[in-house]
Amino acid sequence: MSNHLYDLLKPGPGDGARVFIQAHGGAPAMTHGEIPARTARLAQALVGLGVVPGDRVAVQVEKSVDALMLYLACVRAGAVFLPLNTAYTANELAYFLGDAEPRVVVVAPDREAVVAPLAKAVGACCMTLGAAGDGSLMERAAGAPDAFEDIPRGPDDLAAILYTSGTTGRSKGAMLSHANLASNAATLVDHWRFSGQDVLIHALPIFHTHGLFVASNVILMAKASMFFLPRFDPAEAIALMPRATSLMGVPTFYTRLLAEGGLTRDAVASMRLFISGSAPLLAETHRAFEARTGHAILERYGMTETNMNTSNPYDGARVPGTVGFPLPGVSLRIADPETGAAVAPGAIGMIEVAGPNVFKGYWRMPEKTATEFRPDGFFITGDLGRIDADGYVHIVGRGKDLVITGGFNVYPKEVEGEIDALPGVLESAVIGVPHPDFGEGVTAVVVPEKGAAPDEAGILAALSGRLARFKQPKAVVFVDELPRNTMGKVQKNALRERFRDLYGA
Repeated sequence: MSNHLYDLLKPGPGDGARVFIQAHGGAPAMTHGEIPARTARLAQALVGLGVVPGDRVAVQVEKSVDALMLYLACVRAGAVFLPLNTAYTANELAYFLGDAEPRVVVVAPDREAVVAPLAKAVGACCMTLGAAGDGSLMERAAGAPDAFEDIPRGPDDLAAILYTSGTTGRSKGAMLSHANLASNAATLVDHWRFSGQDVLIHALPIFHTHGLFVASNVILMAKASMFFLPRFDPAEAIALMPRATSLMGVPTFYTRLLAEGGLTRDAVASMRLFISGSAPLLAETHRAFEARTGHAILERYGMTETNMNTSNPYDGARVPGTVGFPLPGVSLRIADPETGAAVAPGAIGMIEVAGPNVFKGYWRMPEKTATEFRPDGFFITGDLGRIDADGYVHIVGRGKDLVITGGFNVYPKEVEGEIDALPGVLESAVIGVPHPDFGEGVTAVVVPEKGAAPDEAGILAALSGRLARFKQPKAVVFVDELPRNTMGKVQKNALRERFRDLYGA
């Protein structure tokens, strides 16, 4: 039996000379042909630390090529890769390590003193890996052989566990198999037309599905190359575009690029594709970017549990405000959240998906897993959406963000769309907070444009003729910025907590 995922990501006989990591900022280039030896040494180091097939390897390190090689080494060793957000505190790490019970924990050298006792408490070995290739794990790997006999792993064996953000209740570990990751990468390579000629600007973190399993796996499978940047800097990205062909980013990337005077049609002349995901892209941003560059951003929809589900087309209209069509092999439907019955065409309901991309369930949570799947195998995403007459999928919002006011359902995105279109408004978030008369009061949290000063009365007056009365905000509050997680998603739970006493309920 082969190692299902690594066999598809590793270089073939004719791929050795292809550039994998582009030289940049003083860092040397790396070829696809160097991957087997570098990952073999790390895999040997893991096995030497007692890692056996199925063991978890938890990793909380800064982004680096060695960290990416460690992911592949875990796959080769039959381990389950567990990337952790570099912003997690010791308290949060204690939960993840206690839940996953990894064999090895790999952290940045400056975190060892804090994390080592947490690792010891769960019987794990603590190793270090620095962004400059330093650390105890790299020291151990340096003396290991350049060859490694890959541990056999089949399509259904686990390749990774990614913990959800945990905005409601405890974080859940989504179990992703070799087939989940391999099938989705193959689909995206084909759908987005990636080839060995592509050069991706990779400025995403690799503790998240977007930067690790979408960006990195696609480049590995296509035998393409990338600028592997520690973080996103808009001026740097623009400077690299003449040497690149593609960019994968979150909406914040594109708003920051639009703020740069260097973003011109000449600057993007060699680029063929701009992709956005992980959070909703404002239709206004989509239109502004196309007007400036001539490129229509390709927006797609995915989540930790499913990888990518839908994508706007490569050829054809990329409609602002939509996430396109279900990807090949993915089945998507809109259902009544309570009954699971199909809703009328065009109606809003719960997005449910099925396909080889959908995860195996939540780690050590069989009861929770059972409640998240329909009897016919469709996964209940928790996202509300609709499918328009042309077949494009629209994301309306998270089910938990639905506002129920006076017995009526209000979908925040509809109200946000109206507010965002008003003069002087940069963006908004609509939430429900306790209200003494209505149960929940529709509340608009607004970020003004720089130099603008919209007021509550003006916004409410503008909405009065555009929305049914029950959808209109009971109050408008202004903030300098909306709270977001590392992937750019607005944290509405934080807003609900901040304004929970607004109406004195």
